[in-house]
Amino acid sequence: MRVDAHQHYWSIERTDYGWLTPDKGVLYRNYGPEALKPLLARYEFDATIAVQAAPSVEETFYLLRLGEVEPSLAGVVGWLDLSNPLMERDLIKMQEYPLFVGIRPMIQDLPDGWILQDAVVENIRMISEADFPIDLQARPRHLPDLIRLADRVPKLRAVIDHLAKPEIDGGAWLPWSECIAELAGHEGIFAKISGFSAEPGREWELEEARPYVRHALEAFGPDRVMFGSDWPVCLESSTYDAVLQATVDFVPDSWTAVNRDALFGENAEKFYKLALVPGK
Repeated sequence: MRVDAHQHYWSIERTDYGWLTPDKGVLYRNYGPEALKPLLARYEFDATIAVQAAPSVEETFYLLRLGEVEPSLAGVVGWLDLSNPLMERDLIKMQEYPLFVGIRPMIQDLPDGWILQDAVVENIRMISEADFPIDLQARPRHLPDLIRLADRVPKLRAVIDHLAKPEIDGGAWLPWSECIAELAGHEGIFAKISGFSAEPGREWELEEARPYVRHALEAFGPDRVMFGSDWPVCLESSTYDAVLQATVDFVPDSWTAVNRDALFGENAEKFYKLALVPGK
C-alpha cells in the first residue's frame, strides 16, 4: 500500500478552525476528497491519513464521517483534550470508530512547556501504554520539551510532524539538527517527511530543504520515516507534485527499493496500524 500519511480536508462553513480566515488566500476554500483523488491516482497512492486542522472533537467527527464514504481515507488523526483528567474515557469512546487511528494536539499554537504539564504527561503515558500513536505538531522551540517528554514516557509512540518546521530561510541548522538526532534516539519516535515547503512570510526553494530532509531521513532511518504531502497546506508555496518529487529526490542513493516502499507507505501502515482497519 502506498500511503500519503499527512493531508487535510476542511469545509470553510465550519466554525472551529479559527486560523482559516479569508486572508489565507488559496487555503480559504473547501478541500475535500474529490479535489485530492486525481493526485492520488496520478501517483498511485492507495490511501491517505487525514489529520485534524481544528482543536475540536466535532472536526474529528467530520473527518470520520468523510472516511465512511471515501475509500481512500484509511485513517483519521483527530483531536482530544490532552489536559482533560477524563481523557481516557474520551479515548475509549473514540476508539469505537475504526478509522480513528491517532491523536494530534496542536502544540505549535500552545505555550512552551504545555506538553510537560503533569496532567498532559499522564494522559500521554496512558496513550503510549495502550500503544496508540500521537502526532506531535511542533516548531523548533518545542523540541527540547519533546525530548524531555520522551525521557519521561519511555514507551512514547509518536511522530514528529513536518520535521518540526525548521526555519530554513534563517539557516537555523542548530540546535534543530541536534534535537532531531536526539529524538531519533528514542525507538518509538518517527518523523514525517512533510511540511517542508515555505510558509507565508518565509521564502525558500524546495531544494534548500534538502539537508534538513536528508538529516531526518538519516537520523531516523528507513524504518521510522513516512511521506506526507501536507496537502492542501503545501499549496501556499508549492504543489503536491513538487513536494512529492522533492521527497523522492532527497532520499539517499543508498536506500533500496524496500526502504523507499517503507517511506511511501509501509511505515505509515505500521505506525497507524492501518492493516487493522476493516475494509481498508
